[in-house]
Amino acid sequence: MPSKPNRPRFIRAAPAVACLLAGLACLSWPDSAKAQATEYQVKAAFLLNFTKFIEWPPSAFSDSSAVFTICILGKDPFGRTLDDIVEGEAYSGRKIVVRRLSQSPAPQVCQIAFIGASGKEAQRLVSGLDRGPLIVGDGPGFLRDGGMIAFEIDNRRVRFNINAAAAENAGLKLSARLLTVARSVEK
Repeated sequence: MPSKPNRPRFIRAAPAVACLLAGLACLSWPDSAKAQATEYQVKAAFLLNFTKFIEWPPSAFSDSSAVFTICILGKDPFGRTLDDIVEGEAYSGRKIVVRRLSQSPAPQVCQIAFIGASGKEAQRLVSGLDRGPLIVGDGPGFLRDGGMIAFEIDNRRVRFNINAAAAENAGLKLSARLLTVARSVEK
C-alpha cells in the first residue's frame, strides 16, 4: 500500500475542525439567565477555531518567538471563558494568549481583535487598529464599521458574516472552508 504524503497537522485536522465549526454554528441554548454565558462560550470557541482557518503573514508578529494574541478591546463579554478555551492551544507553534486592552494596541500586538462595543465606539476602536489583526465583533452593522467577522444570533444560534475583502486587505488568507461555513460573505 502506498504511503500517504506527510501533510502538516493543521491540514490533517481540517475536516474535524470544519465539523466542529459547523456544529458550533448550529448550537442553540434555552431562554434563561445562562443564555448570555452560553452565547459567549460558543463565540470564544469560534475565535479559537478561526486560528485554524486563517493564515496570518509573518509580518503580523514582532519576531519569531512572539505569541499569538487574541485581544479584547472595549467591554469584555467573555470573562474567563475565552482564557479557559485557549489554554494550552497554539497557532503554528506560537502559544495563544488573551489580552484585555483599554485602548488600541501597538502594531503586531494582536492577531485577533475582538471589539466589545457597537456603533461609534466600535468605529473608533476599529479605526485605531493597524493593518493586520482579524477584527471580530457583534451585530449586523459591525462589518460596515470596519470589522472582518461579525457574530449574529439567528434563531438562537451563533452565526457569523465575513467581509473577505477587508480581511484580504489586511494580508489575511481565509480558508475556503471558513467561507463556506459563514452565513454570508462580502467580497
